[in-house]
Amino acid sequence: MPVYLDHAATTPILPAALAAFTEALATVGNPSSIHSAGQRARMLLEDGRAAVAASLGADPVEVVFTSGGTESINLAVKGLFWARQRDRARPRIVVPAGEHHATVDTVDWLERHEGAVVDVVPLDAQGRVDLAALEARLASADDVALVTFLWANNEVGTVQPVARIVELAHAAGVPVHSDAVAAYGQVPVDFAASGLDALSVSAHKIGGPVGVGALVLGRRATVEPLIHGGGQQRQVRSGTQDAPAAAAFGVAARTPHADVRHLRDRLVEGVRRAVPSAVLMGDPDDRLPNNAHFTFPGCEGDSLLFLLDAAGVAVSTGSACQAGVPEASHVLLAMGLSEEDARGALRITLGHTSTDADVDAFLAALPAAVARAGAAGMASRAPSLGR
Repeated sequence: MPVYLDHAATTPILPAALAAFTEALATVGNPSSIHSAGQRARMLLEDGRAAVAASLGADPVEVVFTSGGTESINLAVKGLFWARQRDRARPRIVVPAGEHHATVDTVDWLERHEGAVVDVVPLDAQGRVDLAALEARLASADDVALVTFLWANNEVGTVQPVARIVELAHAAGVPVHSDAVAAYGQVPVDFAASGLDALSVSAHKIGGPVGVGALVLGRRATVEPLIHGGGQQRQVRSGTQDAPAAAAFGVAARTPHADVRHLRDRLVEGVRRAVPSAVLMGDPDDRLPNNAHFTFPGCEGDSLLFLLDAAGVAVSTGSACQAGVPEASHVLLAMGLSEEDARGALRITLGHTSTDADVDAFLAALPAAVARAGAAGMASRAPSLGR
């Protein structure tokens, strides 16, 4: 059976969540209908909402179900931006470098179509937000619409100083959104304690189904909706609500999360022994407990991924590949790596199905993969094949 070590991309659905989902699919009724069938569906929906809210330190009324993390981030960032323009122009969005593309592409769209001014805050060498630079960006906050940031970096796993970021933004009178998709289920995420105005999560990262997420929106926060036509959820998101998905999300949210830190630590030490040149990226201590992210000098991450996949081990790279051309990770570049070093990245992430045997299989396959990838060299050095 293949070894799956890409849980940050998606983790297998929990058996209990799958059972709840399939059972709920047989329930007939629109949750907005007032007859008994509709109210049975409403009970499934609201039980799921209550469970998700409890897992996030939020009130159920603050949980707006969406189609996933990407929609939640779009709704938060675009919605807050538009709402902040109601009384006067506030075009500036303050965002750290190295954010997930759900945020990067959203603020880019707002810049191109809505006149937003994107103010990028640098990261340090461990992928942490430069707080002094953030404070400087907020020193004159009259034109700032919002601050948005990752609770924990989805590539290198570094956990951000959430409380301090919120404190700086609120001192300047600016609302704050956090993408907690990678952090949810890995570290404590308490919406009320954080002071955030909005927070995004996704079910399939914690063992729920794909296709459902949530925007946690504080009672006093105001957003313009992306979708109109019914106003089912606080006039924030319209559309018939997916009761089966919410029920399964709720089961996943109630399930205690697997502690895989010991497996992660074994894996990190094993990589260091097997490949001494490998470099652990991100904060060595204050990081997601399921995340191990390495760069392998002289190797293409894509080559390593394919070689490991051929050996029956699934991991991911720290880069994207567009039209067959390897691209360096924007996160690693923001952390100060050269383009060549940034292209030699692997992200190994564990989850509720991970075992010691999985770690052993990865460590057994890694040296040969590194040797072959190193012999092949970097794409930029590849010899010409002629016309």
